[in-house]
Amino acid sequence: MKRVTGIGGIFFKSENPSALYEWYERHLGIKRDPVEGVTFNWRDAEDPTRKGMTVWSLFPKHTKYLDPGRATFMVNYRVDDLDALLRVLRQEGVEVDGKEDSEYGRFAWILDPEGNKIELWEPPKQVGGAS
Repeated sequence: MKRVTGIGGIFFKSENPSALYEWYERHLGIKRDPVEGVTFNWRDAEDPTRKGMTVWSLFPKHTKYLDPGRATFMVNYRVDDLDALLRVLRQEGVEVDGKEDSEYGRFAWILDPEGNKIELWEPPKQVGGAS
């Protein structure tokens, strides 16, 4: 079983998300869509018919979304089979901090040994993040 297939997103906290988004747009050309946020679309190198995306997002400094992680950032990793991976991780003693299904796919959160929260994402099979 392949555990992680790529990076699905990078999220971090900011003192002033609006101003920081503007800085990234002005200096690095990372433009935020007001509804969708920032997404980098790409195609799978082994199968160019498969679309993928990587999300880049800023959160307010006091967001609870990254809790109970202690870091100011969280990486979202793409996976093909979330349930199978969670079974293996639990057997290996990894702390699982919840699971959720949504229109954007299936998500679960784990903590590494240093308390960093990690998001695992199984994209929906048919939409832009099809895996």
